[in-house]
Amino acid sequence: MRIIVIEDDAAVADALAALLAEAGCDIRVYGSAETFMASGPPVDGDVVVVDLGLPGISGRDVIRWLGGLAARPRVVVISGKAERDLTRELQGLAFDGVLRKPPSVNWLPEIVPDRTATP
Repeated sequence: MRIIVIEDDAAVADALAALLAEAGCDIRVYGSAETFMASGPPVDGDVVVVDLGLPGISGRDVIRWLGGLAARPRVVVISGKAERDLTRELQGLAFDGVLRKPPSVNWLPEIVPDRTATP
């Protein structure tokens, strides 16, 4: 299983990559939706962690694109937006979890359900 992180905030991306690497995950980090989508679609079993507030192609558009794939990956949304805005933006989209910024060790089980947070 590969974890794909799409996050334009370098500090958040680095913290998340460090958390996932410590758990032994295979990680790919993209700073934009455009670079992620140019790399080709994820494969079966991948997990895509996508920032909802991406510039350019939005996180919402990425989630919609992923939902149209023959084998939709597990999709986890990360956002610092207010709950009301988040609910409105995610309406009608297929996703598997939502995590609120800032990054936390508690994010690990939501991203990789068979892993637990380290003390």
